[in-house]
Amino acid sequence: MAEEKNTETANEWTDAPDNGGLPAVARKVGGSAGVAAGTANNLANSAQEYADRVSEVAAQTRDYVTEKVTAVGHKIRELSNQDLGELAENAKSFARRNPGQAILISAAAGLLLGLIVRGRR
Repeated sequence: MAEEKNTETANEWTDAPDNGGLPAVARKVGGSAGVAAGTANNLANSAQEYADRVSEVAAQTRDYVTEKVTAVGHKIRELSNQDLGELAENAKSFARRNPGQAILISAAAGLLLGLIVRGRR
């Protein structure tokens, strides 16, 4: 019985003509190639969609960062014209009114300074 099974398998792979004399294996491979090509096209389309989305988000992020950097630049110029004593009093009164925000701002400033100092090494 084992010989019969092996003979059937061998015939399927080599001698079984179908559709234009192609062996059954060629049909299987051809069908698989078609599926693979379709899958490759789907993957390429999905990759292009993701690339478009990433480009769009990157453009939005760039615009947002540019806007915020401009606002910070204006604020720095504005603060550079004020007296340091007045700035200290304004900071103290702000911290008393909004302690949570003051802590978050301090933490963010410390993080930025740490990144700047670490980057110069």
